[in-house]
Amino acid sequence: MTTARKLSWDWYPGVIPENVVVDESAYIETTFSFSFFRSRLPGGVEYGRGASTYLGTMFDVGPRGRVKLGECALVHGARIICDSEIFIGDYALISWNVVLMDTYRISTNIMARRQELELVPTRELRLACADVPAKPIRIERNVWIGFDAIVLPGVSIGEGSVVGAKSVVTENVPPFTVVAGNPARIIRQLDPQEKKHHG
Repeated sequence: MTTARKLSWDWYPGVIPENVVVDESAYIETTFSFSFFRSRLPGGVEYGRGASTYLGTMFDVGPRGRVKLGECALVHGARIICDSEIFIGDYALISWNVVLMDTYRISTNIMARRQELELVPTRELRLACADVPAKPIRIERNVWIGFDAIVLPGVSIGEGSVVGAKSVVTENVPPFTVVAGNPARIIRQLDPQEKKHHG
């Protein structure tokens, strides 16, 4: 690691991992966000032009995981749990305490779950990381996800959609749709023509 991977304003004495690609116009508030980052892939996290992550954002990315933030995507204090792939599109807004998880990291089988929990204290990072399937998450352009919402494995959220605060998104969300609740349900449709008037 080189000193160029440090942030001059950072309160945390960490560095940006070598396989994190950061556009020169992007912003990372703190390298503490990479405390649980373990991806071995090139571009384990990619920041597009003007993308930003703020205090509280945590990249809990496993060895085969990859996260991509599009242009001007803003993530403010989300927990990103990724063992496969999470894509956050251009101009997406991810509010505080949002959880994006492409894997459960634990078995639904009670005995397998117990064995995994017994292993957690033996690990340096004390993380559950059972070998369970991961399903990519895709968040398209101009999506807004409200605070405390959860997006579960395999979900895609269509362009221009809004996810209400404290919602649990278990199924795909069509473009230009407002969803809310647990589980999230369609509340109303948005006007796709609006984007033509506002860029």
